[in-house]
Amino acid sequence: MAGAEEKTLEVGYFPNVTHAQALIAQNMAAEGQGWFEKRLPGVAINWHSFNAGPSAMEALFAGVAHLTYVGPNPVLNAYIRSQGGVYVGAGAVRGGAGLVVPNNSSLSQPLDFKGQSIATPQLGNTQDIACRYWLIQAGLKVSPTGGEVTIVPTPNPSILPLFIKGEIAGAWTVEPWLSRLEMEGGGKLVYSEPAETSLTTVLSVSGKFQKEEPELTAKFIKAHQELTEWIKEHPEEAQKRVAAELTRQMRREFPIKLVQHAWPRLVFENKVRVEEFQFALKAAQTAGLVSEEPGDLSGLVPQP
Repeated sequence: MAGAEEKTLEVGYFPNVTHAQALIAQNMAAEGQGWFEKRLPGVAINWHSFNAGPSAMEALFAGVAHLTYVGPNPVLNAYIRSQGGVYVGAGAVRGGAGLVVPNNSSLSQPLDFKGQSIATPQLGNTQDIACRYWLIQAGLKVSPTGGEVTIVPTPNPSILPLFIKGEIAGAWTVEPWLSRLEMEGGGKLVYSEPAETSLTTVLSVSGKFQKEEPELTAKFIKAHQELTEWIKEHPEEAQKRVAAELTRQMRREFPIKLVQHAWPRLVFENKVRVEEFQFALKAAQTAGLVSEEPGDLSGLVPQP
């Protein structure tokens, strides 16, 4: 009995607005109103912050995290590598990603960036692949090691100073960094990934953990889905809690106006389709970051 009370669930996330469910849940827990804690009595929720998807998936394989909020491409790569050792429990957020350049820049179309440099959060993460695919589709030669456009994988917190100093021509990243680049870095959004077709965040699950704790895994996924619906019904409170949690984690005020600026670009949705991962696979293969043929992807996405 005592052991059950001390059970711990390790959950990964990024300190991004596009991981709003994780931020809101932590903010509620800090006030003694834990969303997941109420729905999973006797279970402690341990949160682990990551900068980008590949590192989050490594933590999932190492058992450091049991579930993690992450972008679709790292989940896909992990699924291929592990031959089914990870799966998608639910969708979370669409949209909120794109390309920002300085206000005085004339660059806007893919071919404009020939000979230029663009920063992305991490090699192989969802925004990195989206950026590479966008450029390659226009006819530019871009490879993981070079090409006609220099892609500079850079942790999100380091992108803003590089952008302000003019050391990069643009940045392809995700909220709240798009809004920060615009509002703090004097940037403008020249390409926004369409929310209706761009899956940005999903809740991924360790296959090993799911086999060990199927009931606990199912309860967490259900609670996540309920939280997503709550966010849709309470946008103002959700925005305040996201800003408050980012303020707490960063130990300096995170302006609510940044969250409000980012919010209209986001679509909160639990649904996810295998076709979206098939497209993600095509983009990753085009970018030269996936060479394997994974075969049937149906095991990656929950069946309706």
